Amino acid sequence: MTKIYSRTELANSMAAQLIKPTGLDTGLRSGLFLSGIRRIGKTTFLRNDLIPALQKLGAVVVYVDLWSNPQASPADLVYHAVADTLRDLATPGSALLEKLRAIKGLDIGALGVKLGVKIESVEKANGVTLAQVFEELIDKTQTDVVLIIDEVQHALASDDGGNLLLALKACRDAINPRPDTPGHFIFIGTGSNRALIGELATRKNQAFAGAYSADYPVLNGEYVEFLLQQLRNDGYTGLPSQKVASEAFKTLGSRPEELLRALRLALQSHANNPTTHPDTVLPAIALTLRNAAADIELEKVEARGPLAMAIFNRIASKPGGSKGIYSAEAAEDYSTALGRTVKIEEIQPVAMDLMAANLIMRRGHGLYEITDPFIKEIWKEKKGLL
Repeated sequence: MTKIYSRTELANSMAAQLIKPTGLDTGLRSGLFLSGIRRIGKTTFLRNDLIPALQKLGAVVVYVDLWSNPQASPADLVYHAVADTLRDLATPGSALLEKLRAIKGLDIGALGVKLGVKIESVEKANGVTLAQVFEELIDKTQTDVVLIIDEVQHALASDDGGNLLLALKACRDAINPRPDTPGHFIFIGTGSNRALIGELATRKNQAFAGAYSADYPVLNGEYVEFLLQQLRNDGYTGLPSQKVASEAFKTLGSRPEELLRALRLALQSHANNPTTHPDTVLPAIALTLRNAAADIELEKVEARGPLAMAIFNRIASKPGGSKGIYSAEAAEDYSTALGRTVKIEEIQPVAMDLMAANLIMRRGHGLYEITDPFIKEIWKEKKGLL
């Protein structure tokens, strides 16, 4: 079973709103932020559905995933991705160049798109601004440029990332208001933390304040039916009903990989005991896997020692994250939890380790939050049970 579930209609609709907006959709050119928990298919949708849909409308798309290398500078990742795209457009016969030629019908030239800046200077960001690069690219290709940053919330973890967002806002403000612009700069940011993604578009101190923020449209019963049909086509029998499978999917946070795992276990149970129908066991399996997925992440915290757990617990207990995790008051709380004196200088190395493991993240100056809201939700449930 290798076929990918396509969300063509959704992708085409979103692409049209961005590239050919009606009067009500023009605000999307201020920026679009989509949020949804990890492993619900955001990246699969972006790569397999939305990017092709945007390209069919003639847009040049640059895609960057900050999660792919969380220790790297967000700006470096973006500049490298932009440079790679420019190389493709400058390479005669490249797939990207030929696709742009075919769709836009432009006589770009046998040698490809040549900008007035050297690609190496873009990659190293030596005095060349993104606004300069994108403005010239749009003028040369006579089309829109769409920059997609996956897991964009990681840009908030450093001053470098914050400066990157300001630079992207400068791109938008330099290009889009031009009266005769042949194309627009369109920015899409996605992420797994709804609160952080929402703040990128709503807080006045953020670069993209006023942009549009929405929840990522999660997969639904249609996907579940698609998956069950694929399994039937592969010869599997004794499958659960769509209703039960859909409820299990919701329990698992609408995560495709987790649903596949749950179905596999339900089928194994049915094979071992044919009298046990998957509809009977699947709900319990889904609930168990849901807790197990969170336990794996929480075990990463526990493995870093009691102080790491105390810091994590302090942050997770606050609705919008926690301030003052290095304060004297926090040290007293950690001391009480550990039954020993915790010195302030002990706290920072442990907190930095938690950030390096993507378990917590900095939301702003002195403010920290749990990286994955799904894990925070399970943590709260466990604390409630205790």
